[in-house]
Parts: sequence; C-alpha cells; structure tokens
Amino acid sequence: MRARLALALAFGLVPLLGSREGAAEPMDPALERLVMKPGRNADGDQLRPCNNSDPSVARGPYGSYDPNADLVSPEEFEATGRFPACMPDNRAFKRLINQYAFALAPTAMHSARTTGFGGFHLSIEANYTTISNDEDYWRKGTQGTRDAITNEASIENTSPPGVLQLYSLKFRKGFGFGFEVTGAVGFMPQTSIVSGGADVRISLLEGFRKGIGGILPDIAVGSGVRTITGTPQFQLTTMGLDGQISKPFPLGDSSVLMPWVGYQYLFIWGDSGLIDLTPGTDAIGYCNYAGNAVPPYQKEVTNSEGDPEGVYDGSPVCAGGQPYDFNNNVVFDPVRLRRHRLLAGANYRYEMVMVGAQLIMDLVPPADAQTNAEDKADLEGEARQYSFVFELGAMF
Repeated sequence: MRARLALALAFGLVPLLGSREGAAEPMDPALERLVMKPGRNADGDQLRPCNNSDPSVARGPYGSYDPNADLVSPEEFEATGRFPACMPDNRAFKRLINQYAFALAPTAMHSARTTGFGGFHLSIEANYTTISNDEDYWRKGTQGTRDAITNEASIENTSPPGVLQLYSLKFRKGFGFGFEVTGAVGFMPQTSIVSGGADVRISLLEGFRKGIGGILPDIAVGSGVRTITGTPQFQLTTMGLDGQISKPFPLGDSSVLMPWVGYQYLFIWGDSGLIDLTPGTDAIGYCNYAGNAVPPYQKEVTNSEGDPEGVYDGSPVCAGGQPYDFNNNVVFDPVRLRRHRLLAGANYRYEMVMVGAQLIMDLVPPADAQTNAEDKADLEGEARQYSFVFELGAMF
C-alpha cells in the first residue's frame, strides 16, 4: 500500500515534466527588448530608437526593420566618431529578476516538526505567485505568443498573466536529533524554466511530547537554495534563511492539524547571458563582412603625423557595409537583492496522507528590503508580492 502510494506520487509529475517543444514559451525572458528608449551610444548621447522590434520602425530588407532607421548614419559616425551602441535597460532587468525570484525561491513549506528519525515525506507542491503583469518590463521582457499562421515572434507580450505557477516534486528525510534535509525539482508552466535545489533544517525542540516540554511549541531554523536551468538568457539563484514556530493539535487517533508561522530572509543572485539587443539584424550581412583586420584584409596606414591608425587589431573589416551591429551584444549588470518574507500556513494529516496550504508575503516593500542605495532607487514603487502554496503528499 505504502509503496504503491509513493510510486503514484513520484510519477504524478512525469506528464508535466515530460518533453516539451523547444520553441520559446510565452513567459520565457526576452531580454533583447529591454533597451533604453531612445537608444544611446557609449558616450550617453541620444540616438534613434535601438530596439529593432519597435513597431514604429519600418520594415526593410534585413528582416523586421530597416537597419538605417535605428543605427546612426555613416556620415554622422564619420563626423562625430561616436559608435552607436545599444544600451541595456538594467533597471528593467533588475525588476524582472526581482519578481521571477520571488516565484522561484524556496517556499520553506513545513512545520517546525520534522519527519522524525527514519521518516520521510513525499509530496507534490503547487506555488502561485502574483506579479506586476501590467508593468512595461513584463510586457517587453517576456516572449508573448507567436503568430498562429506565420509563427513570427510578437513585438511584446500583450497579455502576461497576473500569476506565475511553479509545480514541484519534493522529498523530505529525517535523520534524528531534529535534523532533516529536503530535495526539490520543479517546472514553471508557460516557460522553459526548470528549478531544483535542496533545504536543510534542524528542529530545536524535537522530541518533547509530554510534560512541560510538551506544552512548548516546536521551533526550527533552516536554509534552502534554488537555482534554474532551461533559459540561456539569465541565471537565477535564490537562498532563504528561515525560522518557523508550530504547534500540533491532535483531532483524533489518526489525524493532526499543524499550523505554523515563520520568517524568511531571501537572497537573490541574477546574472544575464550574452544578449543580442538587435537579434533581427545580421551583423555580418549588415557589415558585408570581408574578414578581420589582419593581412591581407586591411593595410596598416598612418595619419599625416606618421602615427598608425588602421592597425591590425583583428576587428571586422566591412566591404561597403558598417560594423555598428557587432557592438550591440551586451551583458546586463548583475542583480544582487534581498527580500523579507512572512510565512503562515497549516497542514492536516490523516494517517499517512497530508495536505497543506501556505501564504508567503513581503513583510516590507521590495525597495525597503535592500541594503544598497541604488537598488532601493531602482525598486522604488515596486509592489509587494504574494505566493499561495498548496501541497499534497504522504508521510511514512
């Protein structure tokens, strides 16, 4: 009986974790759209709009836009010497990572009482997290749906959902003396993101069941880590330090109600991959690439004073085109954030079967949780987030 129930729970997520199409999902990140408007060069001078998915940009022979409409003209470049690099919107990236992280962070969904020596708990967890889906960084920063006929990518995500879902398979194992470890793997629907991680905790009053000690609530402290895979656009890791207080209330010989309350201090580390801010542009075609600046592709020349100018530096040589788009690959600034989260939940156990629910919410606005003045300013006005977590499992 127990073996069959464990196998049923273990395979419950198999259809959900199975193979999916390799195409981008609607809520996958689209960081190439998070560019400054209007475009700016390396000196901070305003240029024409940089993002080639802008609907105001005319279509042309290079795909979805005319490269001469969003890159500075050759004449202007020759006159000013300014290189028209696209500039990433690091503030928008930080806000996007901040909200993804809340949804993917460890839930610490358990009471302060462990499974006990030799015990284990297998469960399926569903996590629903609110996001600011009306904000520009969600509409531009996620893929959206593709055209059903042409399969072309959308200009922006016109209708991101108000909730991110995360479904996880969790396994908890007790080792006595109040020590317990947890392993978890999950996936986020409407994205290609898969999460995984582990928790460790210790119940400080584990074992007191009778007498004065039995009156006291259970107290536990622990830590959990989650990281992701599935998208090359960014890497996200979260770590939570948490503590819980709980008290069991027996309802009969075979059933127990266990409410708890806790606090979690959340650390967020987010780093982008190498992002092409003009993915609709073929940099080699726009340049009419003829090779690198090495013999015989380029001659070494000097100016009127005899100083070298066109040196063999290995840069692209363009035969009649322009090299501007080679400089539109960027890495967004690293994101290092903090969150203060309140945990409140309860579970009900009948013999082996256990069901539970938990609310996670920001104790303070995201901006107030930051220790860095720049982070505070960048997150100013960001709304608090809420996660509603549900669990179904069995304890052996």
